[in-house]
Amino acid sequence: GLVVGDPWAPVRRVCCVVDVVPETVAEAFDQRADLIVAHHPLLLRGVSSVAATTYKGRIVHELIKNDVALYVAHTNADVASPGVSDALAARLGLIDLRPLVPPAPGDPAAGQGRGIGRIGRLPTPMTLAELTAYAGRVLPPTAWGVRAAGEPDRLIRTVAVSGGAGDSYLADAERAGVDAYLTADLRHHPVSEHLAGGGPALLDAAHWATERPWLDDVAEHLRTRHSVETVVSDLDTDPWTVHAASAEPAVHPASPMPSPASPVDKESHR
Repeated sequence: GLVVGDPWAPVRRVCCVVDVVPETVAEAFDQRADLIVAHHPLLLRGVSSVAATTYKGRIVHELIKNDVALYVAHTNADVASPGVSDALAARLGLIDLRPLVPPAPGDPAAGQGRGIGRIGRLPTPMTLAELTAYAGRVLPPTAWGVRAAGEPDRLIRTVAVSGGAGDSYLADAERAGVDAYLTADLRHHPVSEHLAGGGPALLDAAHWATERPWLDDVAEHLRTRHSVETVVSDLDTDPWTVHAASAEPAVHPASPMPSPASPVDKESHR
């Protein structure tokens, strides 16, 4: 909801961002925005001070001094339909969407396609290797890119997606019977155990890249429904800034090493 600002102040231009960090706030000021709409909360947990001795406190002070409001839509945007995962599924071209984790019966969010994550079908099946390369092309570019876990030649027809950190929904993806699950912030041990247990293939993208597509939908909604100008930040706020692929080993660890007594063909090694 509204974090900083007067609810009755006029809004003419809105800047949509994933993260409220000094760089995106400066971008909003440069764009002369009256309101920042963000996905990630500036104050994710309770605080007892917003003194300007921390970067978050300084942001609060700068927003107030510059008369710029801040509105945050986090888990409510994750559950919404259309929401964060709808935009992510659209980037992959998934069709026939349904929630990965629907709200419990009686929950105020239940119904109308709302829920965490989305499950959809690829119009044309791909191998895991092809899907990984495709995801790397259609998602916003980051140093992290997209990595996958599973058999590269596995044929993928159905895909579950969840914007942001989604390892808590690994079991839901397995129960849904999908061929692959794309999310962010996956960790070694949960992934290893998931695959050993026969779960679907996994694709791990940068957190920012899985949530950035939603900003376009928010901006379009604000333009068409509320007649305000909108600006979408393409500033990559993913914290990982450098990526280096590992060099191919001369001998794969699973391959037998040549016998020390075996003669070496020097010509073949030149």
